[in-house]
Amino acid sequence: MNRYPLWKYIVIAIALVFGMLYTLPNFFGEAPALQVGSLKATIKVDTAVMAKIESALQQAGIAADRVYFDANANNSSVRVRLASPDAQFNAKNVIEKALNTDPSDPTYVVALNLLSNTPSWLQSLRALPMYLGLDLRGGVHLLLQVDTKAAYEKRLSGLVPTIRTLLRDKNVRHAGIERSGNAVEVKFRDPESRAQAKEIIASQQPDVQLNDVDEGGDFKLVTSFKPQMSKQIQDEALKQNIAVLSKRVNELGVSEPVIQQQGADRIVVQLAGVQDPAAVDKILGRTATLELRMVDETVARGTEETAAIPFGSELFKVGQGAPVVVSKEAVITGDYISSASASFDENHQPAVSISLNGDGGSKMRRITRDNINKRMAIILFEKGKGEVLTAPSIRGEFGSQFQITGMGSPDAAGELALLLRSGSLAAPMEIIEKRTIGPQLGADNIQKGFNSTLYGFAAIAVFMIFYYMLFGFFSVLALSVNLLLLVALLSCLQATLTLPGIAAIALALGMAIDSNVLINERIREELRNGNTPQAAIAMGFQHAWATILDSNVTTLIAGVALLIFGSGAIRGFAVVHCLGILTSIFSSVFISRGFVNLWYGRKKKLTSLAIGQIWKPAE
Repeated sequence: MNRYPLWKYIVIAIALVFGMLYTLPNFFGEAPALQVGSLKATIKVDTAVMAKIESALQQAGIAADRVYFDANANNSSVRVRLASPDAQFNAKNVIEKALNTDPSDPTYVVALNLLSNTPSWLQSLRALPMYLGLDLRGGVHLLLQVDTKAAYEKRLSGLVPTIRTLLRDKNVRHAGIERSGNAVEVKFRDPESRAQAKEIIASQQPDVQLNDVDEGGDFKLVTSFKPQMSKQIQDEALKQNIAVLSKRVNELGVSEPVIQQQGADRIVVQLAGVQDPAAVDKILGRTATLELRMVDETVARGTEETAAIPFGSELFKVGQGAPVVVSKEAVITGDYISSASASFDENHQPAVSISLNGDGGSKMRRITRDNINKRMAIILFEKGKGEVLTAPSIRGEFGSQFQITGMGSPDAAGELALLLRSGSLAAPMEIIEKRTIGPQLGADNIQKGFNSTLYGFAAIAVFMIFYYMLFGFFSVLALSVNLLLLVALLSCLQATLTLPGIAAIALALGMAIDSNVLINERIREELRNGNTPQAAIAMGFQHAWATILDSNVTTLIAGVALLIFGSGAIRGFAVVHCLGILTSIFSSVFISRGFVNLWYGRKKKLTSLAIGQIWKPAE
């Protein structure tokens, strides 16, 4: 009656092994570390950089526990694990001096970080510690103010060349196009031309509103965005900035960064584990855009660095196509790029395929058609400094699709494509609040959370064993397994644990022991009704199951609602809460009964149960 088949004990054993393996990494702690990444799209961190770092540390007499190359899909980096915070700061200075020969124009960023001390054999099983939130691990909290007005101005300024191109392509004559406040005014000499232009613009630009204005002898067409477009532009700018920030923080090696909108024009960034605000500023402040400029053919090749630079041109000395003298006026800028992806050219060499929008394609066709056999330089600008990617000759007319060749490797092509897709912020941002939470404060929070859970668990264990005796001991064992499985699941799923998450763990323990109390009281009730001990065990678990399921399912519904509609700390609480309910049901019913069956199941002549005092009503 009260015997488990073998397969159920095998399931319990597997659950225990899983719990121990995936909980174990959380006890090894973290070591101070450094992460070295590239600040320039055309420079890749590789094993040669790692060798240079190892040599610099060896010469400085700094012993690193481990130096290894981390090949990430988006950004490669070198990780250096050190023995102490003092060694961490000393190594940072040594590496920065070795890699960045020009401090005013650094090539690499060296960020302070933390690395897990989990043994390699556990890491090979994907057994990793839980991610810890900002309040537990320490890190950087930023509040960014987005200048949404600048995004609107940028979009409005783009209307001028767009309207000019539309009217030129349709052979509609006008007397001038200029900005006037929050509108663009197009002047005409006759109302017929204005009516024709109005029809063309309305068909191609559905997001603008057009008004006829007559002043003296001028017939004006005033173009402005529709009222709802202002809100749409603001929302798009915020979303693009969040996407850009999300890609950039990957270079800091941050696990589970929090990047979310706050209010109408602010963004909150929380980077747990990052101890170096300066490195954060360097990464988040990156901008990258592409410009195509015509090469100045008046300067003979090979004399660029010695010849006099003509007025309206400038010399670029950095890059694969350098030195080269190009016009200061850009043919195409990164604002016209609609997409960029890594690909291969006709010779199966790595390249970046770029697609331009309609205006950019028209400009490109016109420029390439008029400059066959002339050179065009493709220049990447980061933080105001340009680097020549290539300066090929124009062999034929092309439009909205073209390639940047000579990238050297597929990784370099992929990184440049990524940077071009979201390299520029849609609107400028200003840091209006910055807080750095030290790891010591996080350690204090962890210790307090651990103590609260430990003392709560101990109090529950003492009460259960005192009140329910051996069955209370079985309940405490099941509660221990519940806690083990909950921590293992959080580690396996790589969920982020915060202070509210620790509160959810404590709540899960309370709910789990409540289920065991229901089971034990049900068994007592069956004994009071005169059932035999074996029958009381079977009927007690059977009758308690429906109540346990109902109470946990209703609580799970509330947890799911918090998970769907909550954000930030509330969402973190909900994740732990929902997982705790699932492990609670499994441990309180399945595992608890496994212990009871293992102890009592083979006793055929069982006369009593060690379940505490069974009070019977007086006759």
